[in-house]
Amino acid sequence: MVTTDSFFGGAPEVNASAPGRVNLLGEHTDYNDGFMLPVATPQRTTVALAASHDGHFHFYSSTLDASVTFAPDGSAPSGFGSYIEGCIRLIEAEGVKVPPLRVWVATDVPVGSGLSSSAALEVAMLRALRQMLGFELDDVKLARIAQRAEIEYARVNCGIMDQMASSLADETNMLFIDARTLEHRLAPLPEGVEIIVIDSGIARKLAASKYNERRAECEEASRILGVTALRDVQIAESVEALPEPLRRRARHVVQENLRVLEAADGVSAERFGELMNASHFSLRDDYEVSIPELDELCALLRVQDGVVGARLTGAGFGGACVALCKTGRAQQAAEAALNEYNRNGREGSILIPVPAERKENNESI
Repeated sequence: MVTTDSFFGGAPEVNASAPGRVNLLGEHTDYNDGFMLPVATPQRTTVALAASHDGHFHFYSSTLDASVTFAPDGSAPSGFGSYIEGCIRLIEAEGVKVPPLRVWVATDVPVGSGLSSSAALEVAMLRALRQMLGFELDDVKLARIAQRAEIEYARVNCGIMDQMASSLADETNMLFIDARTLEHRLAPLPEGVEIIVIDSGIARKLAASKYNERRAECEEASRILGVTALRDVQIAESVEALPEPLRRRARHVVQENLRVLEAADGVSAERFGELMNASHFSLRDDYEVSIPELDELCALLRVQDGVVGARLTGAGFGGACVALCKTGRAQQAAEAALNEYNRNGREGSILIPVPAERKENNESI
């Protein structure tokens, strides 16, 4: 394993970090110009930078124990290097000269679990570049550039939620996001609750999933309905004339937006849990992005004492679920659910036992 001292030959010049995110409500609504309610995770990705003196870029991931080296005018790197290169190229497109760098990455954001490890990497990289090179870049524009890096360089046609959450969310409040305008505000969680995130043990590979297919279906539904995006459909019954599967895809998005708007205005813990449960059933039946393991894990969580709601979090196709629990009940409920879930040789685990202390300084390790 490479250390920062051995990689840099001393200390790095700058470091910055960014959190992953857990989405409580608003799944697959961001690329439909809709609304969402994520919170930041206590786990973070850290990027350290120093000048490279051999004219090449050198990237190293301590999590993957993998290295990438390329010349400024050379072929594009693949894997995790594509996210970093995207951030560099897009900052250069803003008129900032980025010299050859040594880039060291470490993360404890779980990879492949739907908690936005890629967005945390992009935002941390852009924060480190901002700190090192001293250019002006507000947090919303930073999120936009991070999203473009994922779309244009990692080839994942993602929405903006993950990058907005990594750039602007904290761990003690939800971040209400309007994906069309990027207006945002912190919204308090219901009183007397805590959140816990549980991994299904089924890795999710977003670029190889049906994520892009779902997006194309939503765009086709919008075209048929004559609207810019499904966010513009206010009444769920308006989608009933669409052909299948577009009808169900659109119905999920319309109803999910209504769930977010209700929850963001402040509801009881019990009502928030009902909205989370309804969201999962919609993702399972109408959007078809859940898997049997996630359905089973959520069902096991819902019957535990103190759990008010549970749903998958992230784009689906594997990954994690999130449970909203009464304060002091989350750990015990998760352990009981996992004890039953893992009986058949599965490897589910607790990813995020929260609440966690909020990190006030997101520009340092």
